[in-house]
Amino acid sequence: MKFDYANPYTSTRIPVFARNVVSTSHPLAAQAGLRILQQGGNAVDAAVATAAVMTLVEPVSNGLGSDSFCILWDGERLHGLNASGCSPETWTPEYFRRKYGNNAATPPQRGMDSVTVPGAVGSWVMLSEHFGKLPFEDLMAPAIEIAERGYLVPPVVQQKWAAATPILQSHPGFAQTFLPWGRAPQVGDLFKFPAAARALKAIAATKGDAFYSGEIAEAIERFSNANGGSLKVRDLSNWRPEWVEPISQTYRGHTLHEIPPNGQGIAALIALGILEHFDMASIPVDSVAAQHLQIEAMKLAFADTYRYVSDPSSMELSPLQMLDGAYLASRAKLINVKKAQDFKAGNPVKGGTIYLTAADERGMMVSFIQSNYMGFGSGCVEPEFGISLQNRGHGFTLDEKHPNVVEPRKRPFHTIIPAFLTKDGKPVMSFGVMGGNMQPQGHMQTLVRMLDHGQNPQAACDAPRWRFNSGLEINAEGSMDPAMVQGLGELGHQVEVINDSYQDFGAGQFIWRAGDPAVEGYVAASDARRDGQAAGY
Repeated sequence: MKFDYANPYTSTRIPVFARNVVSTSHPLAAQAGLRILQQGGNAVDAAVATAAVMTLVEPVSNGLGSDSFCILWDGERLHGLNASGCSPETWTPEYFRRKYGNNAATPPQRGMDSVTVPGAVGSWVMLSEHFGKLPFEDLMAPAIEIAERGYLVPPVVQQKWAAATPILQSHPGFAQTFLPWGRAPQVGDLFKFPAAARALKAIAATKGDAFYSGEIAEAIERFSNANGGSLKVRDLSNWRPEWVEPISQTYRGHTLHEIPPNGQGIAALIALGILEHFDMASIPVDSVAAQHLQIEAMKLAFADTYRYVSDPSSMELSPLQMLDGAYLASRAKLINVKKAQDFKAGNPVKGGTIYLTAADERGMMVSFIQSNYMGFGSGCVEPEFGISLQNRGHGFTLDEKHPNVVEPRKRPFHTIIPAFLTKDGKPVMSFGVMGGNMQPQGHMQTLVRMLDHGQNPQAACDAPRWRFNSGLEINAEGSMDPAMVQGLGELGHQVEVINDSYQDFGAGQFIWRAGDPAVEGYVAASDARRDGQAAGY
């Protein structure tokens, strides 16, 4: 595919062309990945090393207590890995009602009763064992060095750190770990993380066993017991990452692949399956009409996703039913091109996150995402090893009639989704867009720009975004043309302009295969909404 390399949007970045490339939201992490590639590692090795560094340099979004997912092209076929953790064996609706009252609708947003088993470390080990070339200990070395020596806090991360501090500073372990200055950091403050260095050394030496059944697991249980939680060593040791077959949807001769439920990637597939019934290429890319159609398709997708998606063992419908072609065609007919609508779920039976991507000259491509969910996650940090724990348990419901109801040893509904694009069974692009429910919306918006309008990955990344919330409510990025905002409002969208791009509009990383990786290499982009970098050689 030939891209237009003229970028019509204000940008601080240009596409990166290289045979080996890593793209992520912090330069030190991207450079750690390149270091591993230059040592003879492959794209999986680079992705694992990069992910480990990201737990340190962007703690506002992820940590050693994160979950993760991955889609990778091994040179011959796609593989999916679901490393989202399960709930403790004590969790039931009654457990939460007893502790938080009969009016509680979900597990709490923060605290130890929002923490499920962290899966990220398990994913690193699994990926390394199955596809890596270098010893696992080598992959942890860049992160250990950064944890011990420290790094200077960059601008975007500093903003989010400062914003979270008033909310989380009283949570156990948070101030001790993340406020060593006695306050939130300023830009350029040196942050060292010796506790995480201890954890990473133990993880490296035991290939993760210390985290799930050894000294780190025991420290997590002690910390949980001391702070009102129920997470035990047996919850950690009984959990394993799961290899899964990606689900897919064709669009404009290409195929988008996503991790199947319990994640929300199916929402991007549904939206594109609906847009396939409209001639998007004939509508100007930054017109009100083009954005209106995408918003309405996304609303329809979320209506079904929020109704039906949960842990696969509890779903009433299969992904194939939700992606049935005739059903998506019927949903497309519900869109009124002149009016915004509030859609409900249909009946298919009739028919704060980090993302990184790496690719090498041998053709391996990795799409990887890990997250603590809401910024620093639960706000709870086990202090001996610096384990900043996610709050994915808040994604459950206590409604016993809903498929996503909390149960023992169950995965909650998940927002983080890596993505991968192929054509005719061959790899085209590994990519992702971070940020809660912005993720499938970002997948759809950027793909429409690239596949329908030929915008290059960096331009598609830089373009102003909108974000659907609920009902008729959408957010528009502050850089969006006021005429666009007005036009959407005239169609009935309730538009609020937001200037916080990090929080509300996500950030993407893209690696597009330009041809033979050993000859033409790749085109990479990194989102200017964060501190990141696409780096290659």
